[in-house]
Amino acid sequence: MSTEIDHLKQKLDRLIADVEADSRPRIEAWADKITRQGFGSSAANLAHYLALRRHDVRPLQRSLAALGLSSLGRLESRVMPTLHAVRATLSQLCGEPQTVRPSPRQFFAGEHELAQRSEELFGAPASGRSTALLVTCPSEAADDPSFMLRLAERKVEAVRINCAHDDAAAWQRMINHLHVAEEATGHRMKILMDIAGPKIRTGAARVPEGRERILTGDLIAIVAEGSFHRIDLAEEHFAIECTLSDPLINSAVGARVFVDDGKLCIRIERKTAWGLIGRVTSTSDKGLRLKPEKGLNFPDTLLDIPALTAKDRDDLDFVAEHADGIEFSFVQSVADVETLQAALAERRPDDWRKLALVLKIETPEAVANLPDILVQAAGQQPTAVMIARGDLAVEIGFARLAEMQEEILWIGEAAHVPVIWATQVLEQLVKKGTPSRGEMTDAAMAARAECVMLNKGPYLFKAITELDNLLGRMAIHQHKKTPQLRKLQSWG
Repeated sequence: MSTEIDHLKQKLDRLIADVEADSRPRIEAWADKITRQGFGSSAANLAHYLALRRHDVRPLQRSLAALGLSSLGRLESRVMPTLHAVRATLSQLCGEPQTVRPSPRQFFAGEHELAQRSEELFGAPASGRSTALLVTCPSEAADDPSFMLRLAERKVEAVRINCAHDDAAAWQRMINHLHVAEEATGHRMKILMDIAGPKIRTGAARVPEGRERILTGDLIAIVAEGSFHRIDLAEEHFAIECTLSDPLINSAVGARVFVDDGKLCIRIERKTAWGLIGRVTSTSDKGLRLKPEKGLNFPDTLLDIPALTAKDRDDLDFVAEHADGIEFSFVQSVADVETLQAALAERRPDDWRKLALVLKIETPEAVANLPDILVQAAGQQPTAVMIARGDLAVEIGFARLAEMQEEILWIGEAAHVPVIWATQVLEQLVKKGTPSRGEMTDAAMAARAECVMLNKGPYLFKAITELDNLLGRMAIHQHKKTPQLRKLQSWG
């Protein structure tokens, strides 16, 4: 047995050496990007985690578990402390002289950092749950003071104001109502404002005479705004405008286009001087009614679109003055983060680093660049990651979404950066008043994130009550990936 343990310790020693060597270049490359006190150790832990996950550790995990030791399956926030703690125990089992072991304070330091940063971003969570609530404000919140009061009474931690809707005057009224609600209840709520980014949307639609819905197999033309007159096809076809011209230029034959969060899938068959011609490859049996202001996704097309639009820069004048944090839509690269940080520095040169930054992960490029994006952002200012599951599902495929949201949770925890679980949380309950079984399970799993976002709808406050109760119940059962083995009540 001692020979087996010694062999296992040697394998662990090699793994530790590989992790340290493989992570060193990344840590050195990131050093100049970090000015925020305390984030250097978090960036190092992220680098260690990425280095570790280049290995298939499954055989080692089983051997360690058989000895009653950590299987390394929950080390995201403490990579090297976990590896060194396991090695110290193996050394003792081998009868070697006492090895230095991380102290409990060192072992749980990353977990403590993550909790502190979550509170910095969202405020202290309500009693009974460890996950914060973020609620999207409808346009009516500008003229209905009771909306913010009801949020404050329910101890909601943060509100989201979407700059894609309404205007500065309406946003100001929402914020005024929020401050009045805070005064009345004594409960502070953070303000996060979502700059719209270069969202690609549908414009006007044209349909053949006698048709209302487009069906699988139909042809459709995609054109720039105001270009219906340029279409050189017969009149008996569907057509839709695209608010940005770049996708029309860069898309190739065979590329896919998704409309309205994937409700319609189009495969490009031909490019023309005025746009694209595609065929619908999937939609519901009853088809889809084409409408303006619906999302367009081009997952197979590389788009070189600036992350900050002219509207975003105008909106930032208001946001930088009134918000606690900015939600950054369509961020895809380190350069995008640098651009936004420079814009914030222009508007608040003395203290822009106090503004929180929420990185909305919506595209494959954002996923691929996430570690570097995170360090650029969190190395300078309070940062969170939002799993924007609507666009992300369309961009990477619905089959990969569940897997990817887990990986983003792991990366966030490894960097000690809070994660927001967003899009369609309890959506049926919010819109119709009764939840589906599946969405209740989804909401329960969201307890592993530091914050959950609810969208607007007629039954929003009922959903807040249900979610608050659900998250409170889950908090005693689960912390991140770790089950909490409290006494079970169901079986006496």
